Amino acid sequence: MSADSNTIRQRYDRLAPWFDGLEGFLEGLLFRSLRKKLWAQAAGPHILEVGVGTGKNFPFYPDDARITAIDFSPKMLAMAQRKQQRKQIAVDLALMDVQSLDYADNSFDTVIGSFLFCSVPKPRKGLKELYRVCKPGGQVLLLEHVLSSNKAVAALMNLLNPLVVNTLGANINRQTLKSVQACPFQKIFVDPASSDMIKLIRAIK
Repeated sequence: MSADSNTIRQRYDRLAPWFDGLEGFLEGLLFRSLRKKLWAQAAGPHILEVGVGTGKNFPFYPDDARITAIDFSPKMLAMAQRKQQRKQIAVDLALMDVQSLDYADNSFDTVIGSFLFCSVPKPRKGLKELYRVCKPGGQVLLLEHVLSSNKAVAALMNLLNPLVVNTLGANINRQTLKSVQACPFQKIFVDPASSDMIKLIRAIK
């Protein structure tokens, strides 16, 4: 694990016990419905969730698929494991960095992540890994917050970004859609209901 990845991991380890509470308001107001919409598009017998965190997506897992889920923070993963056991969720959990996935090429029908690439030190490297492990004709589904297209808002986000990264480990000024477009996907769709700063992205390999 790189030095940058290790620093971010330590920040998420520190936040893990309070993570659900910190995002509780936004989760109920907005994020939960977006997660449900994202997971409604998941298809195929084998699905990989990257950045499982504390297991916020567990309620939306399809019943008819084998699901593998990873995270690079041991303490976030421990929170997910407790939730998995308490709610009896059928998922294989593993400690792993999205920038270096320990899976063979063309392994998964759907690869899915939510609010992940804000915290990946080298997002294009991570996205290339998602592309690699996705089966031909399969899909990568992402729910991500991105840099605003409004110049004034974007300038403020860029100004605040170092403080947010140092505190929470997440970048608020990522241009994840452009990073997805830099990968050799056949087709890329952005949900037309996406907002300026939150995007639902579907990329077909």
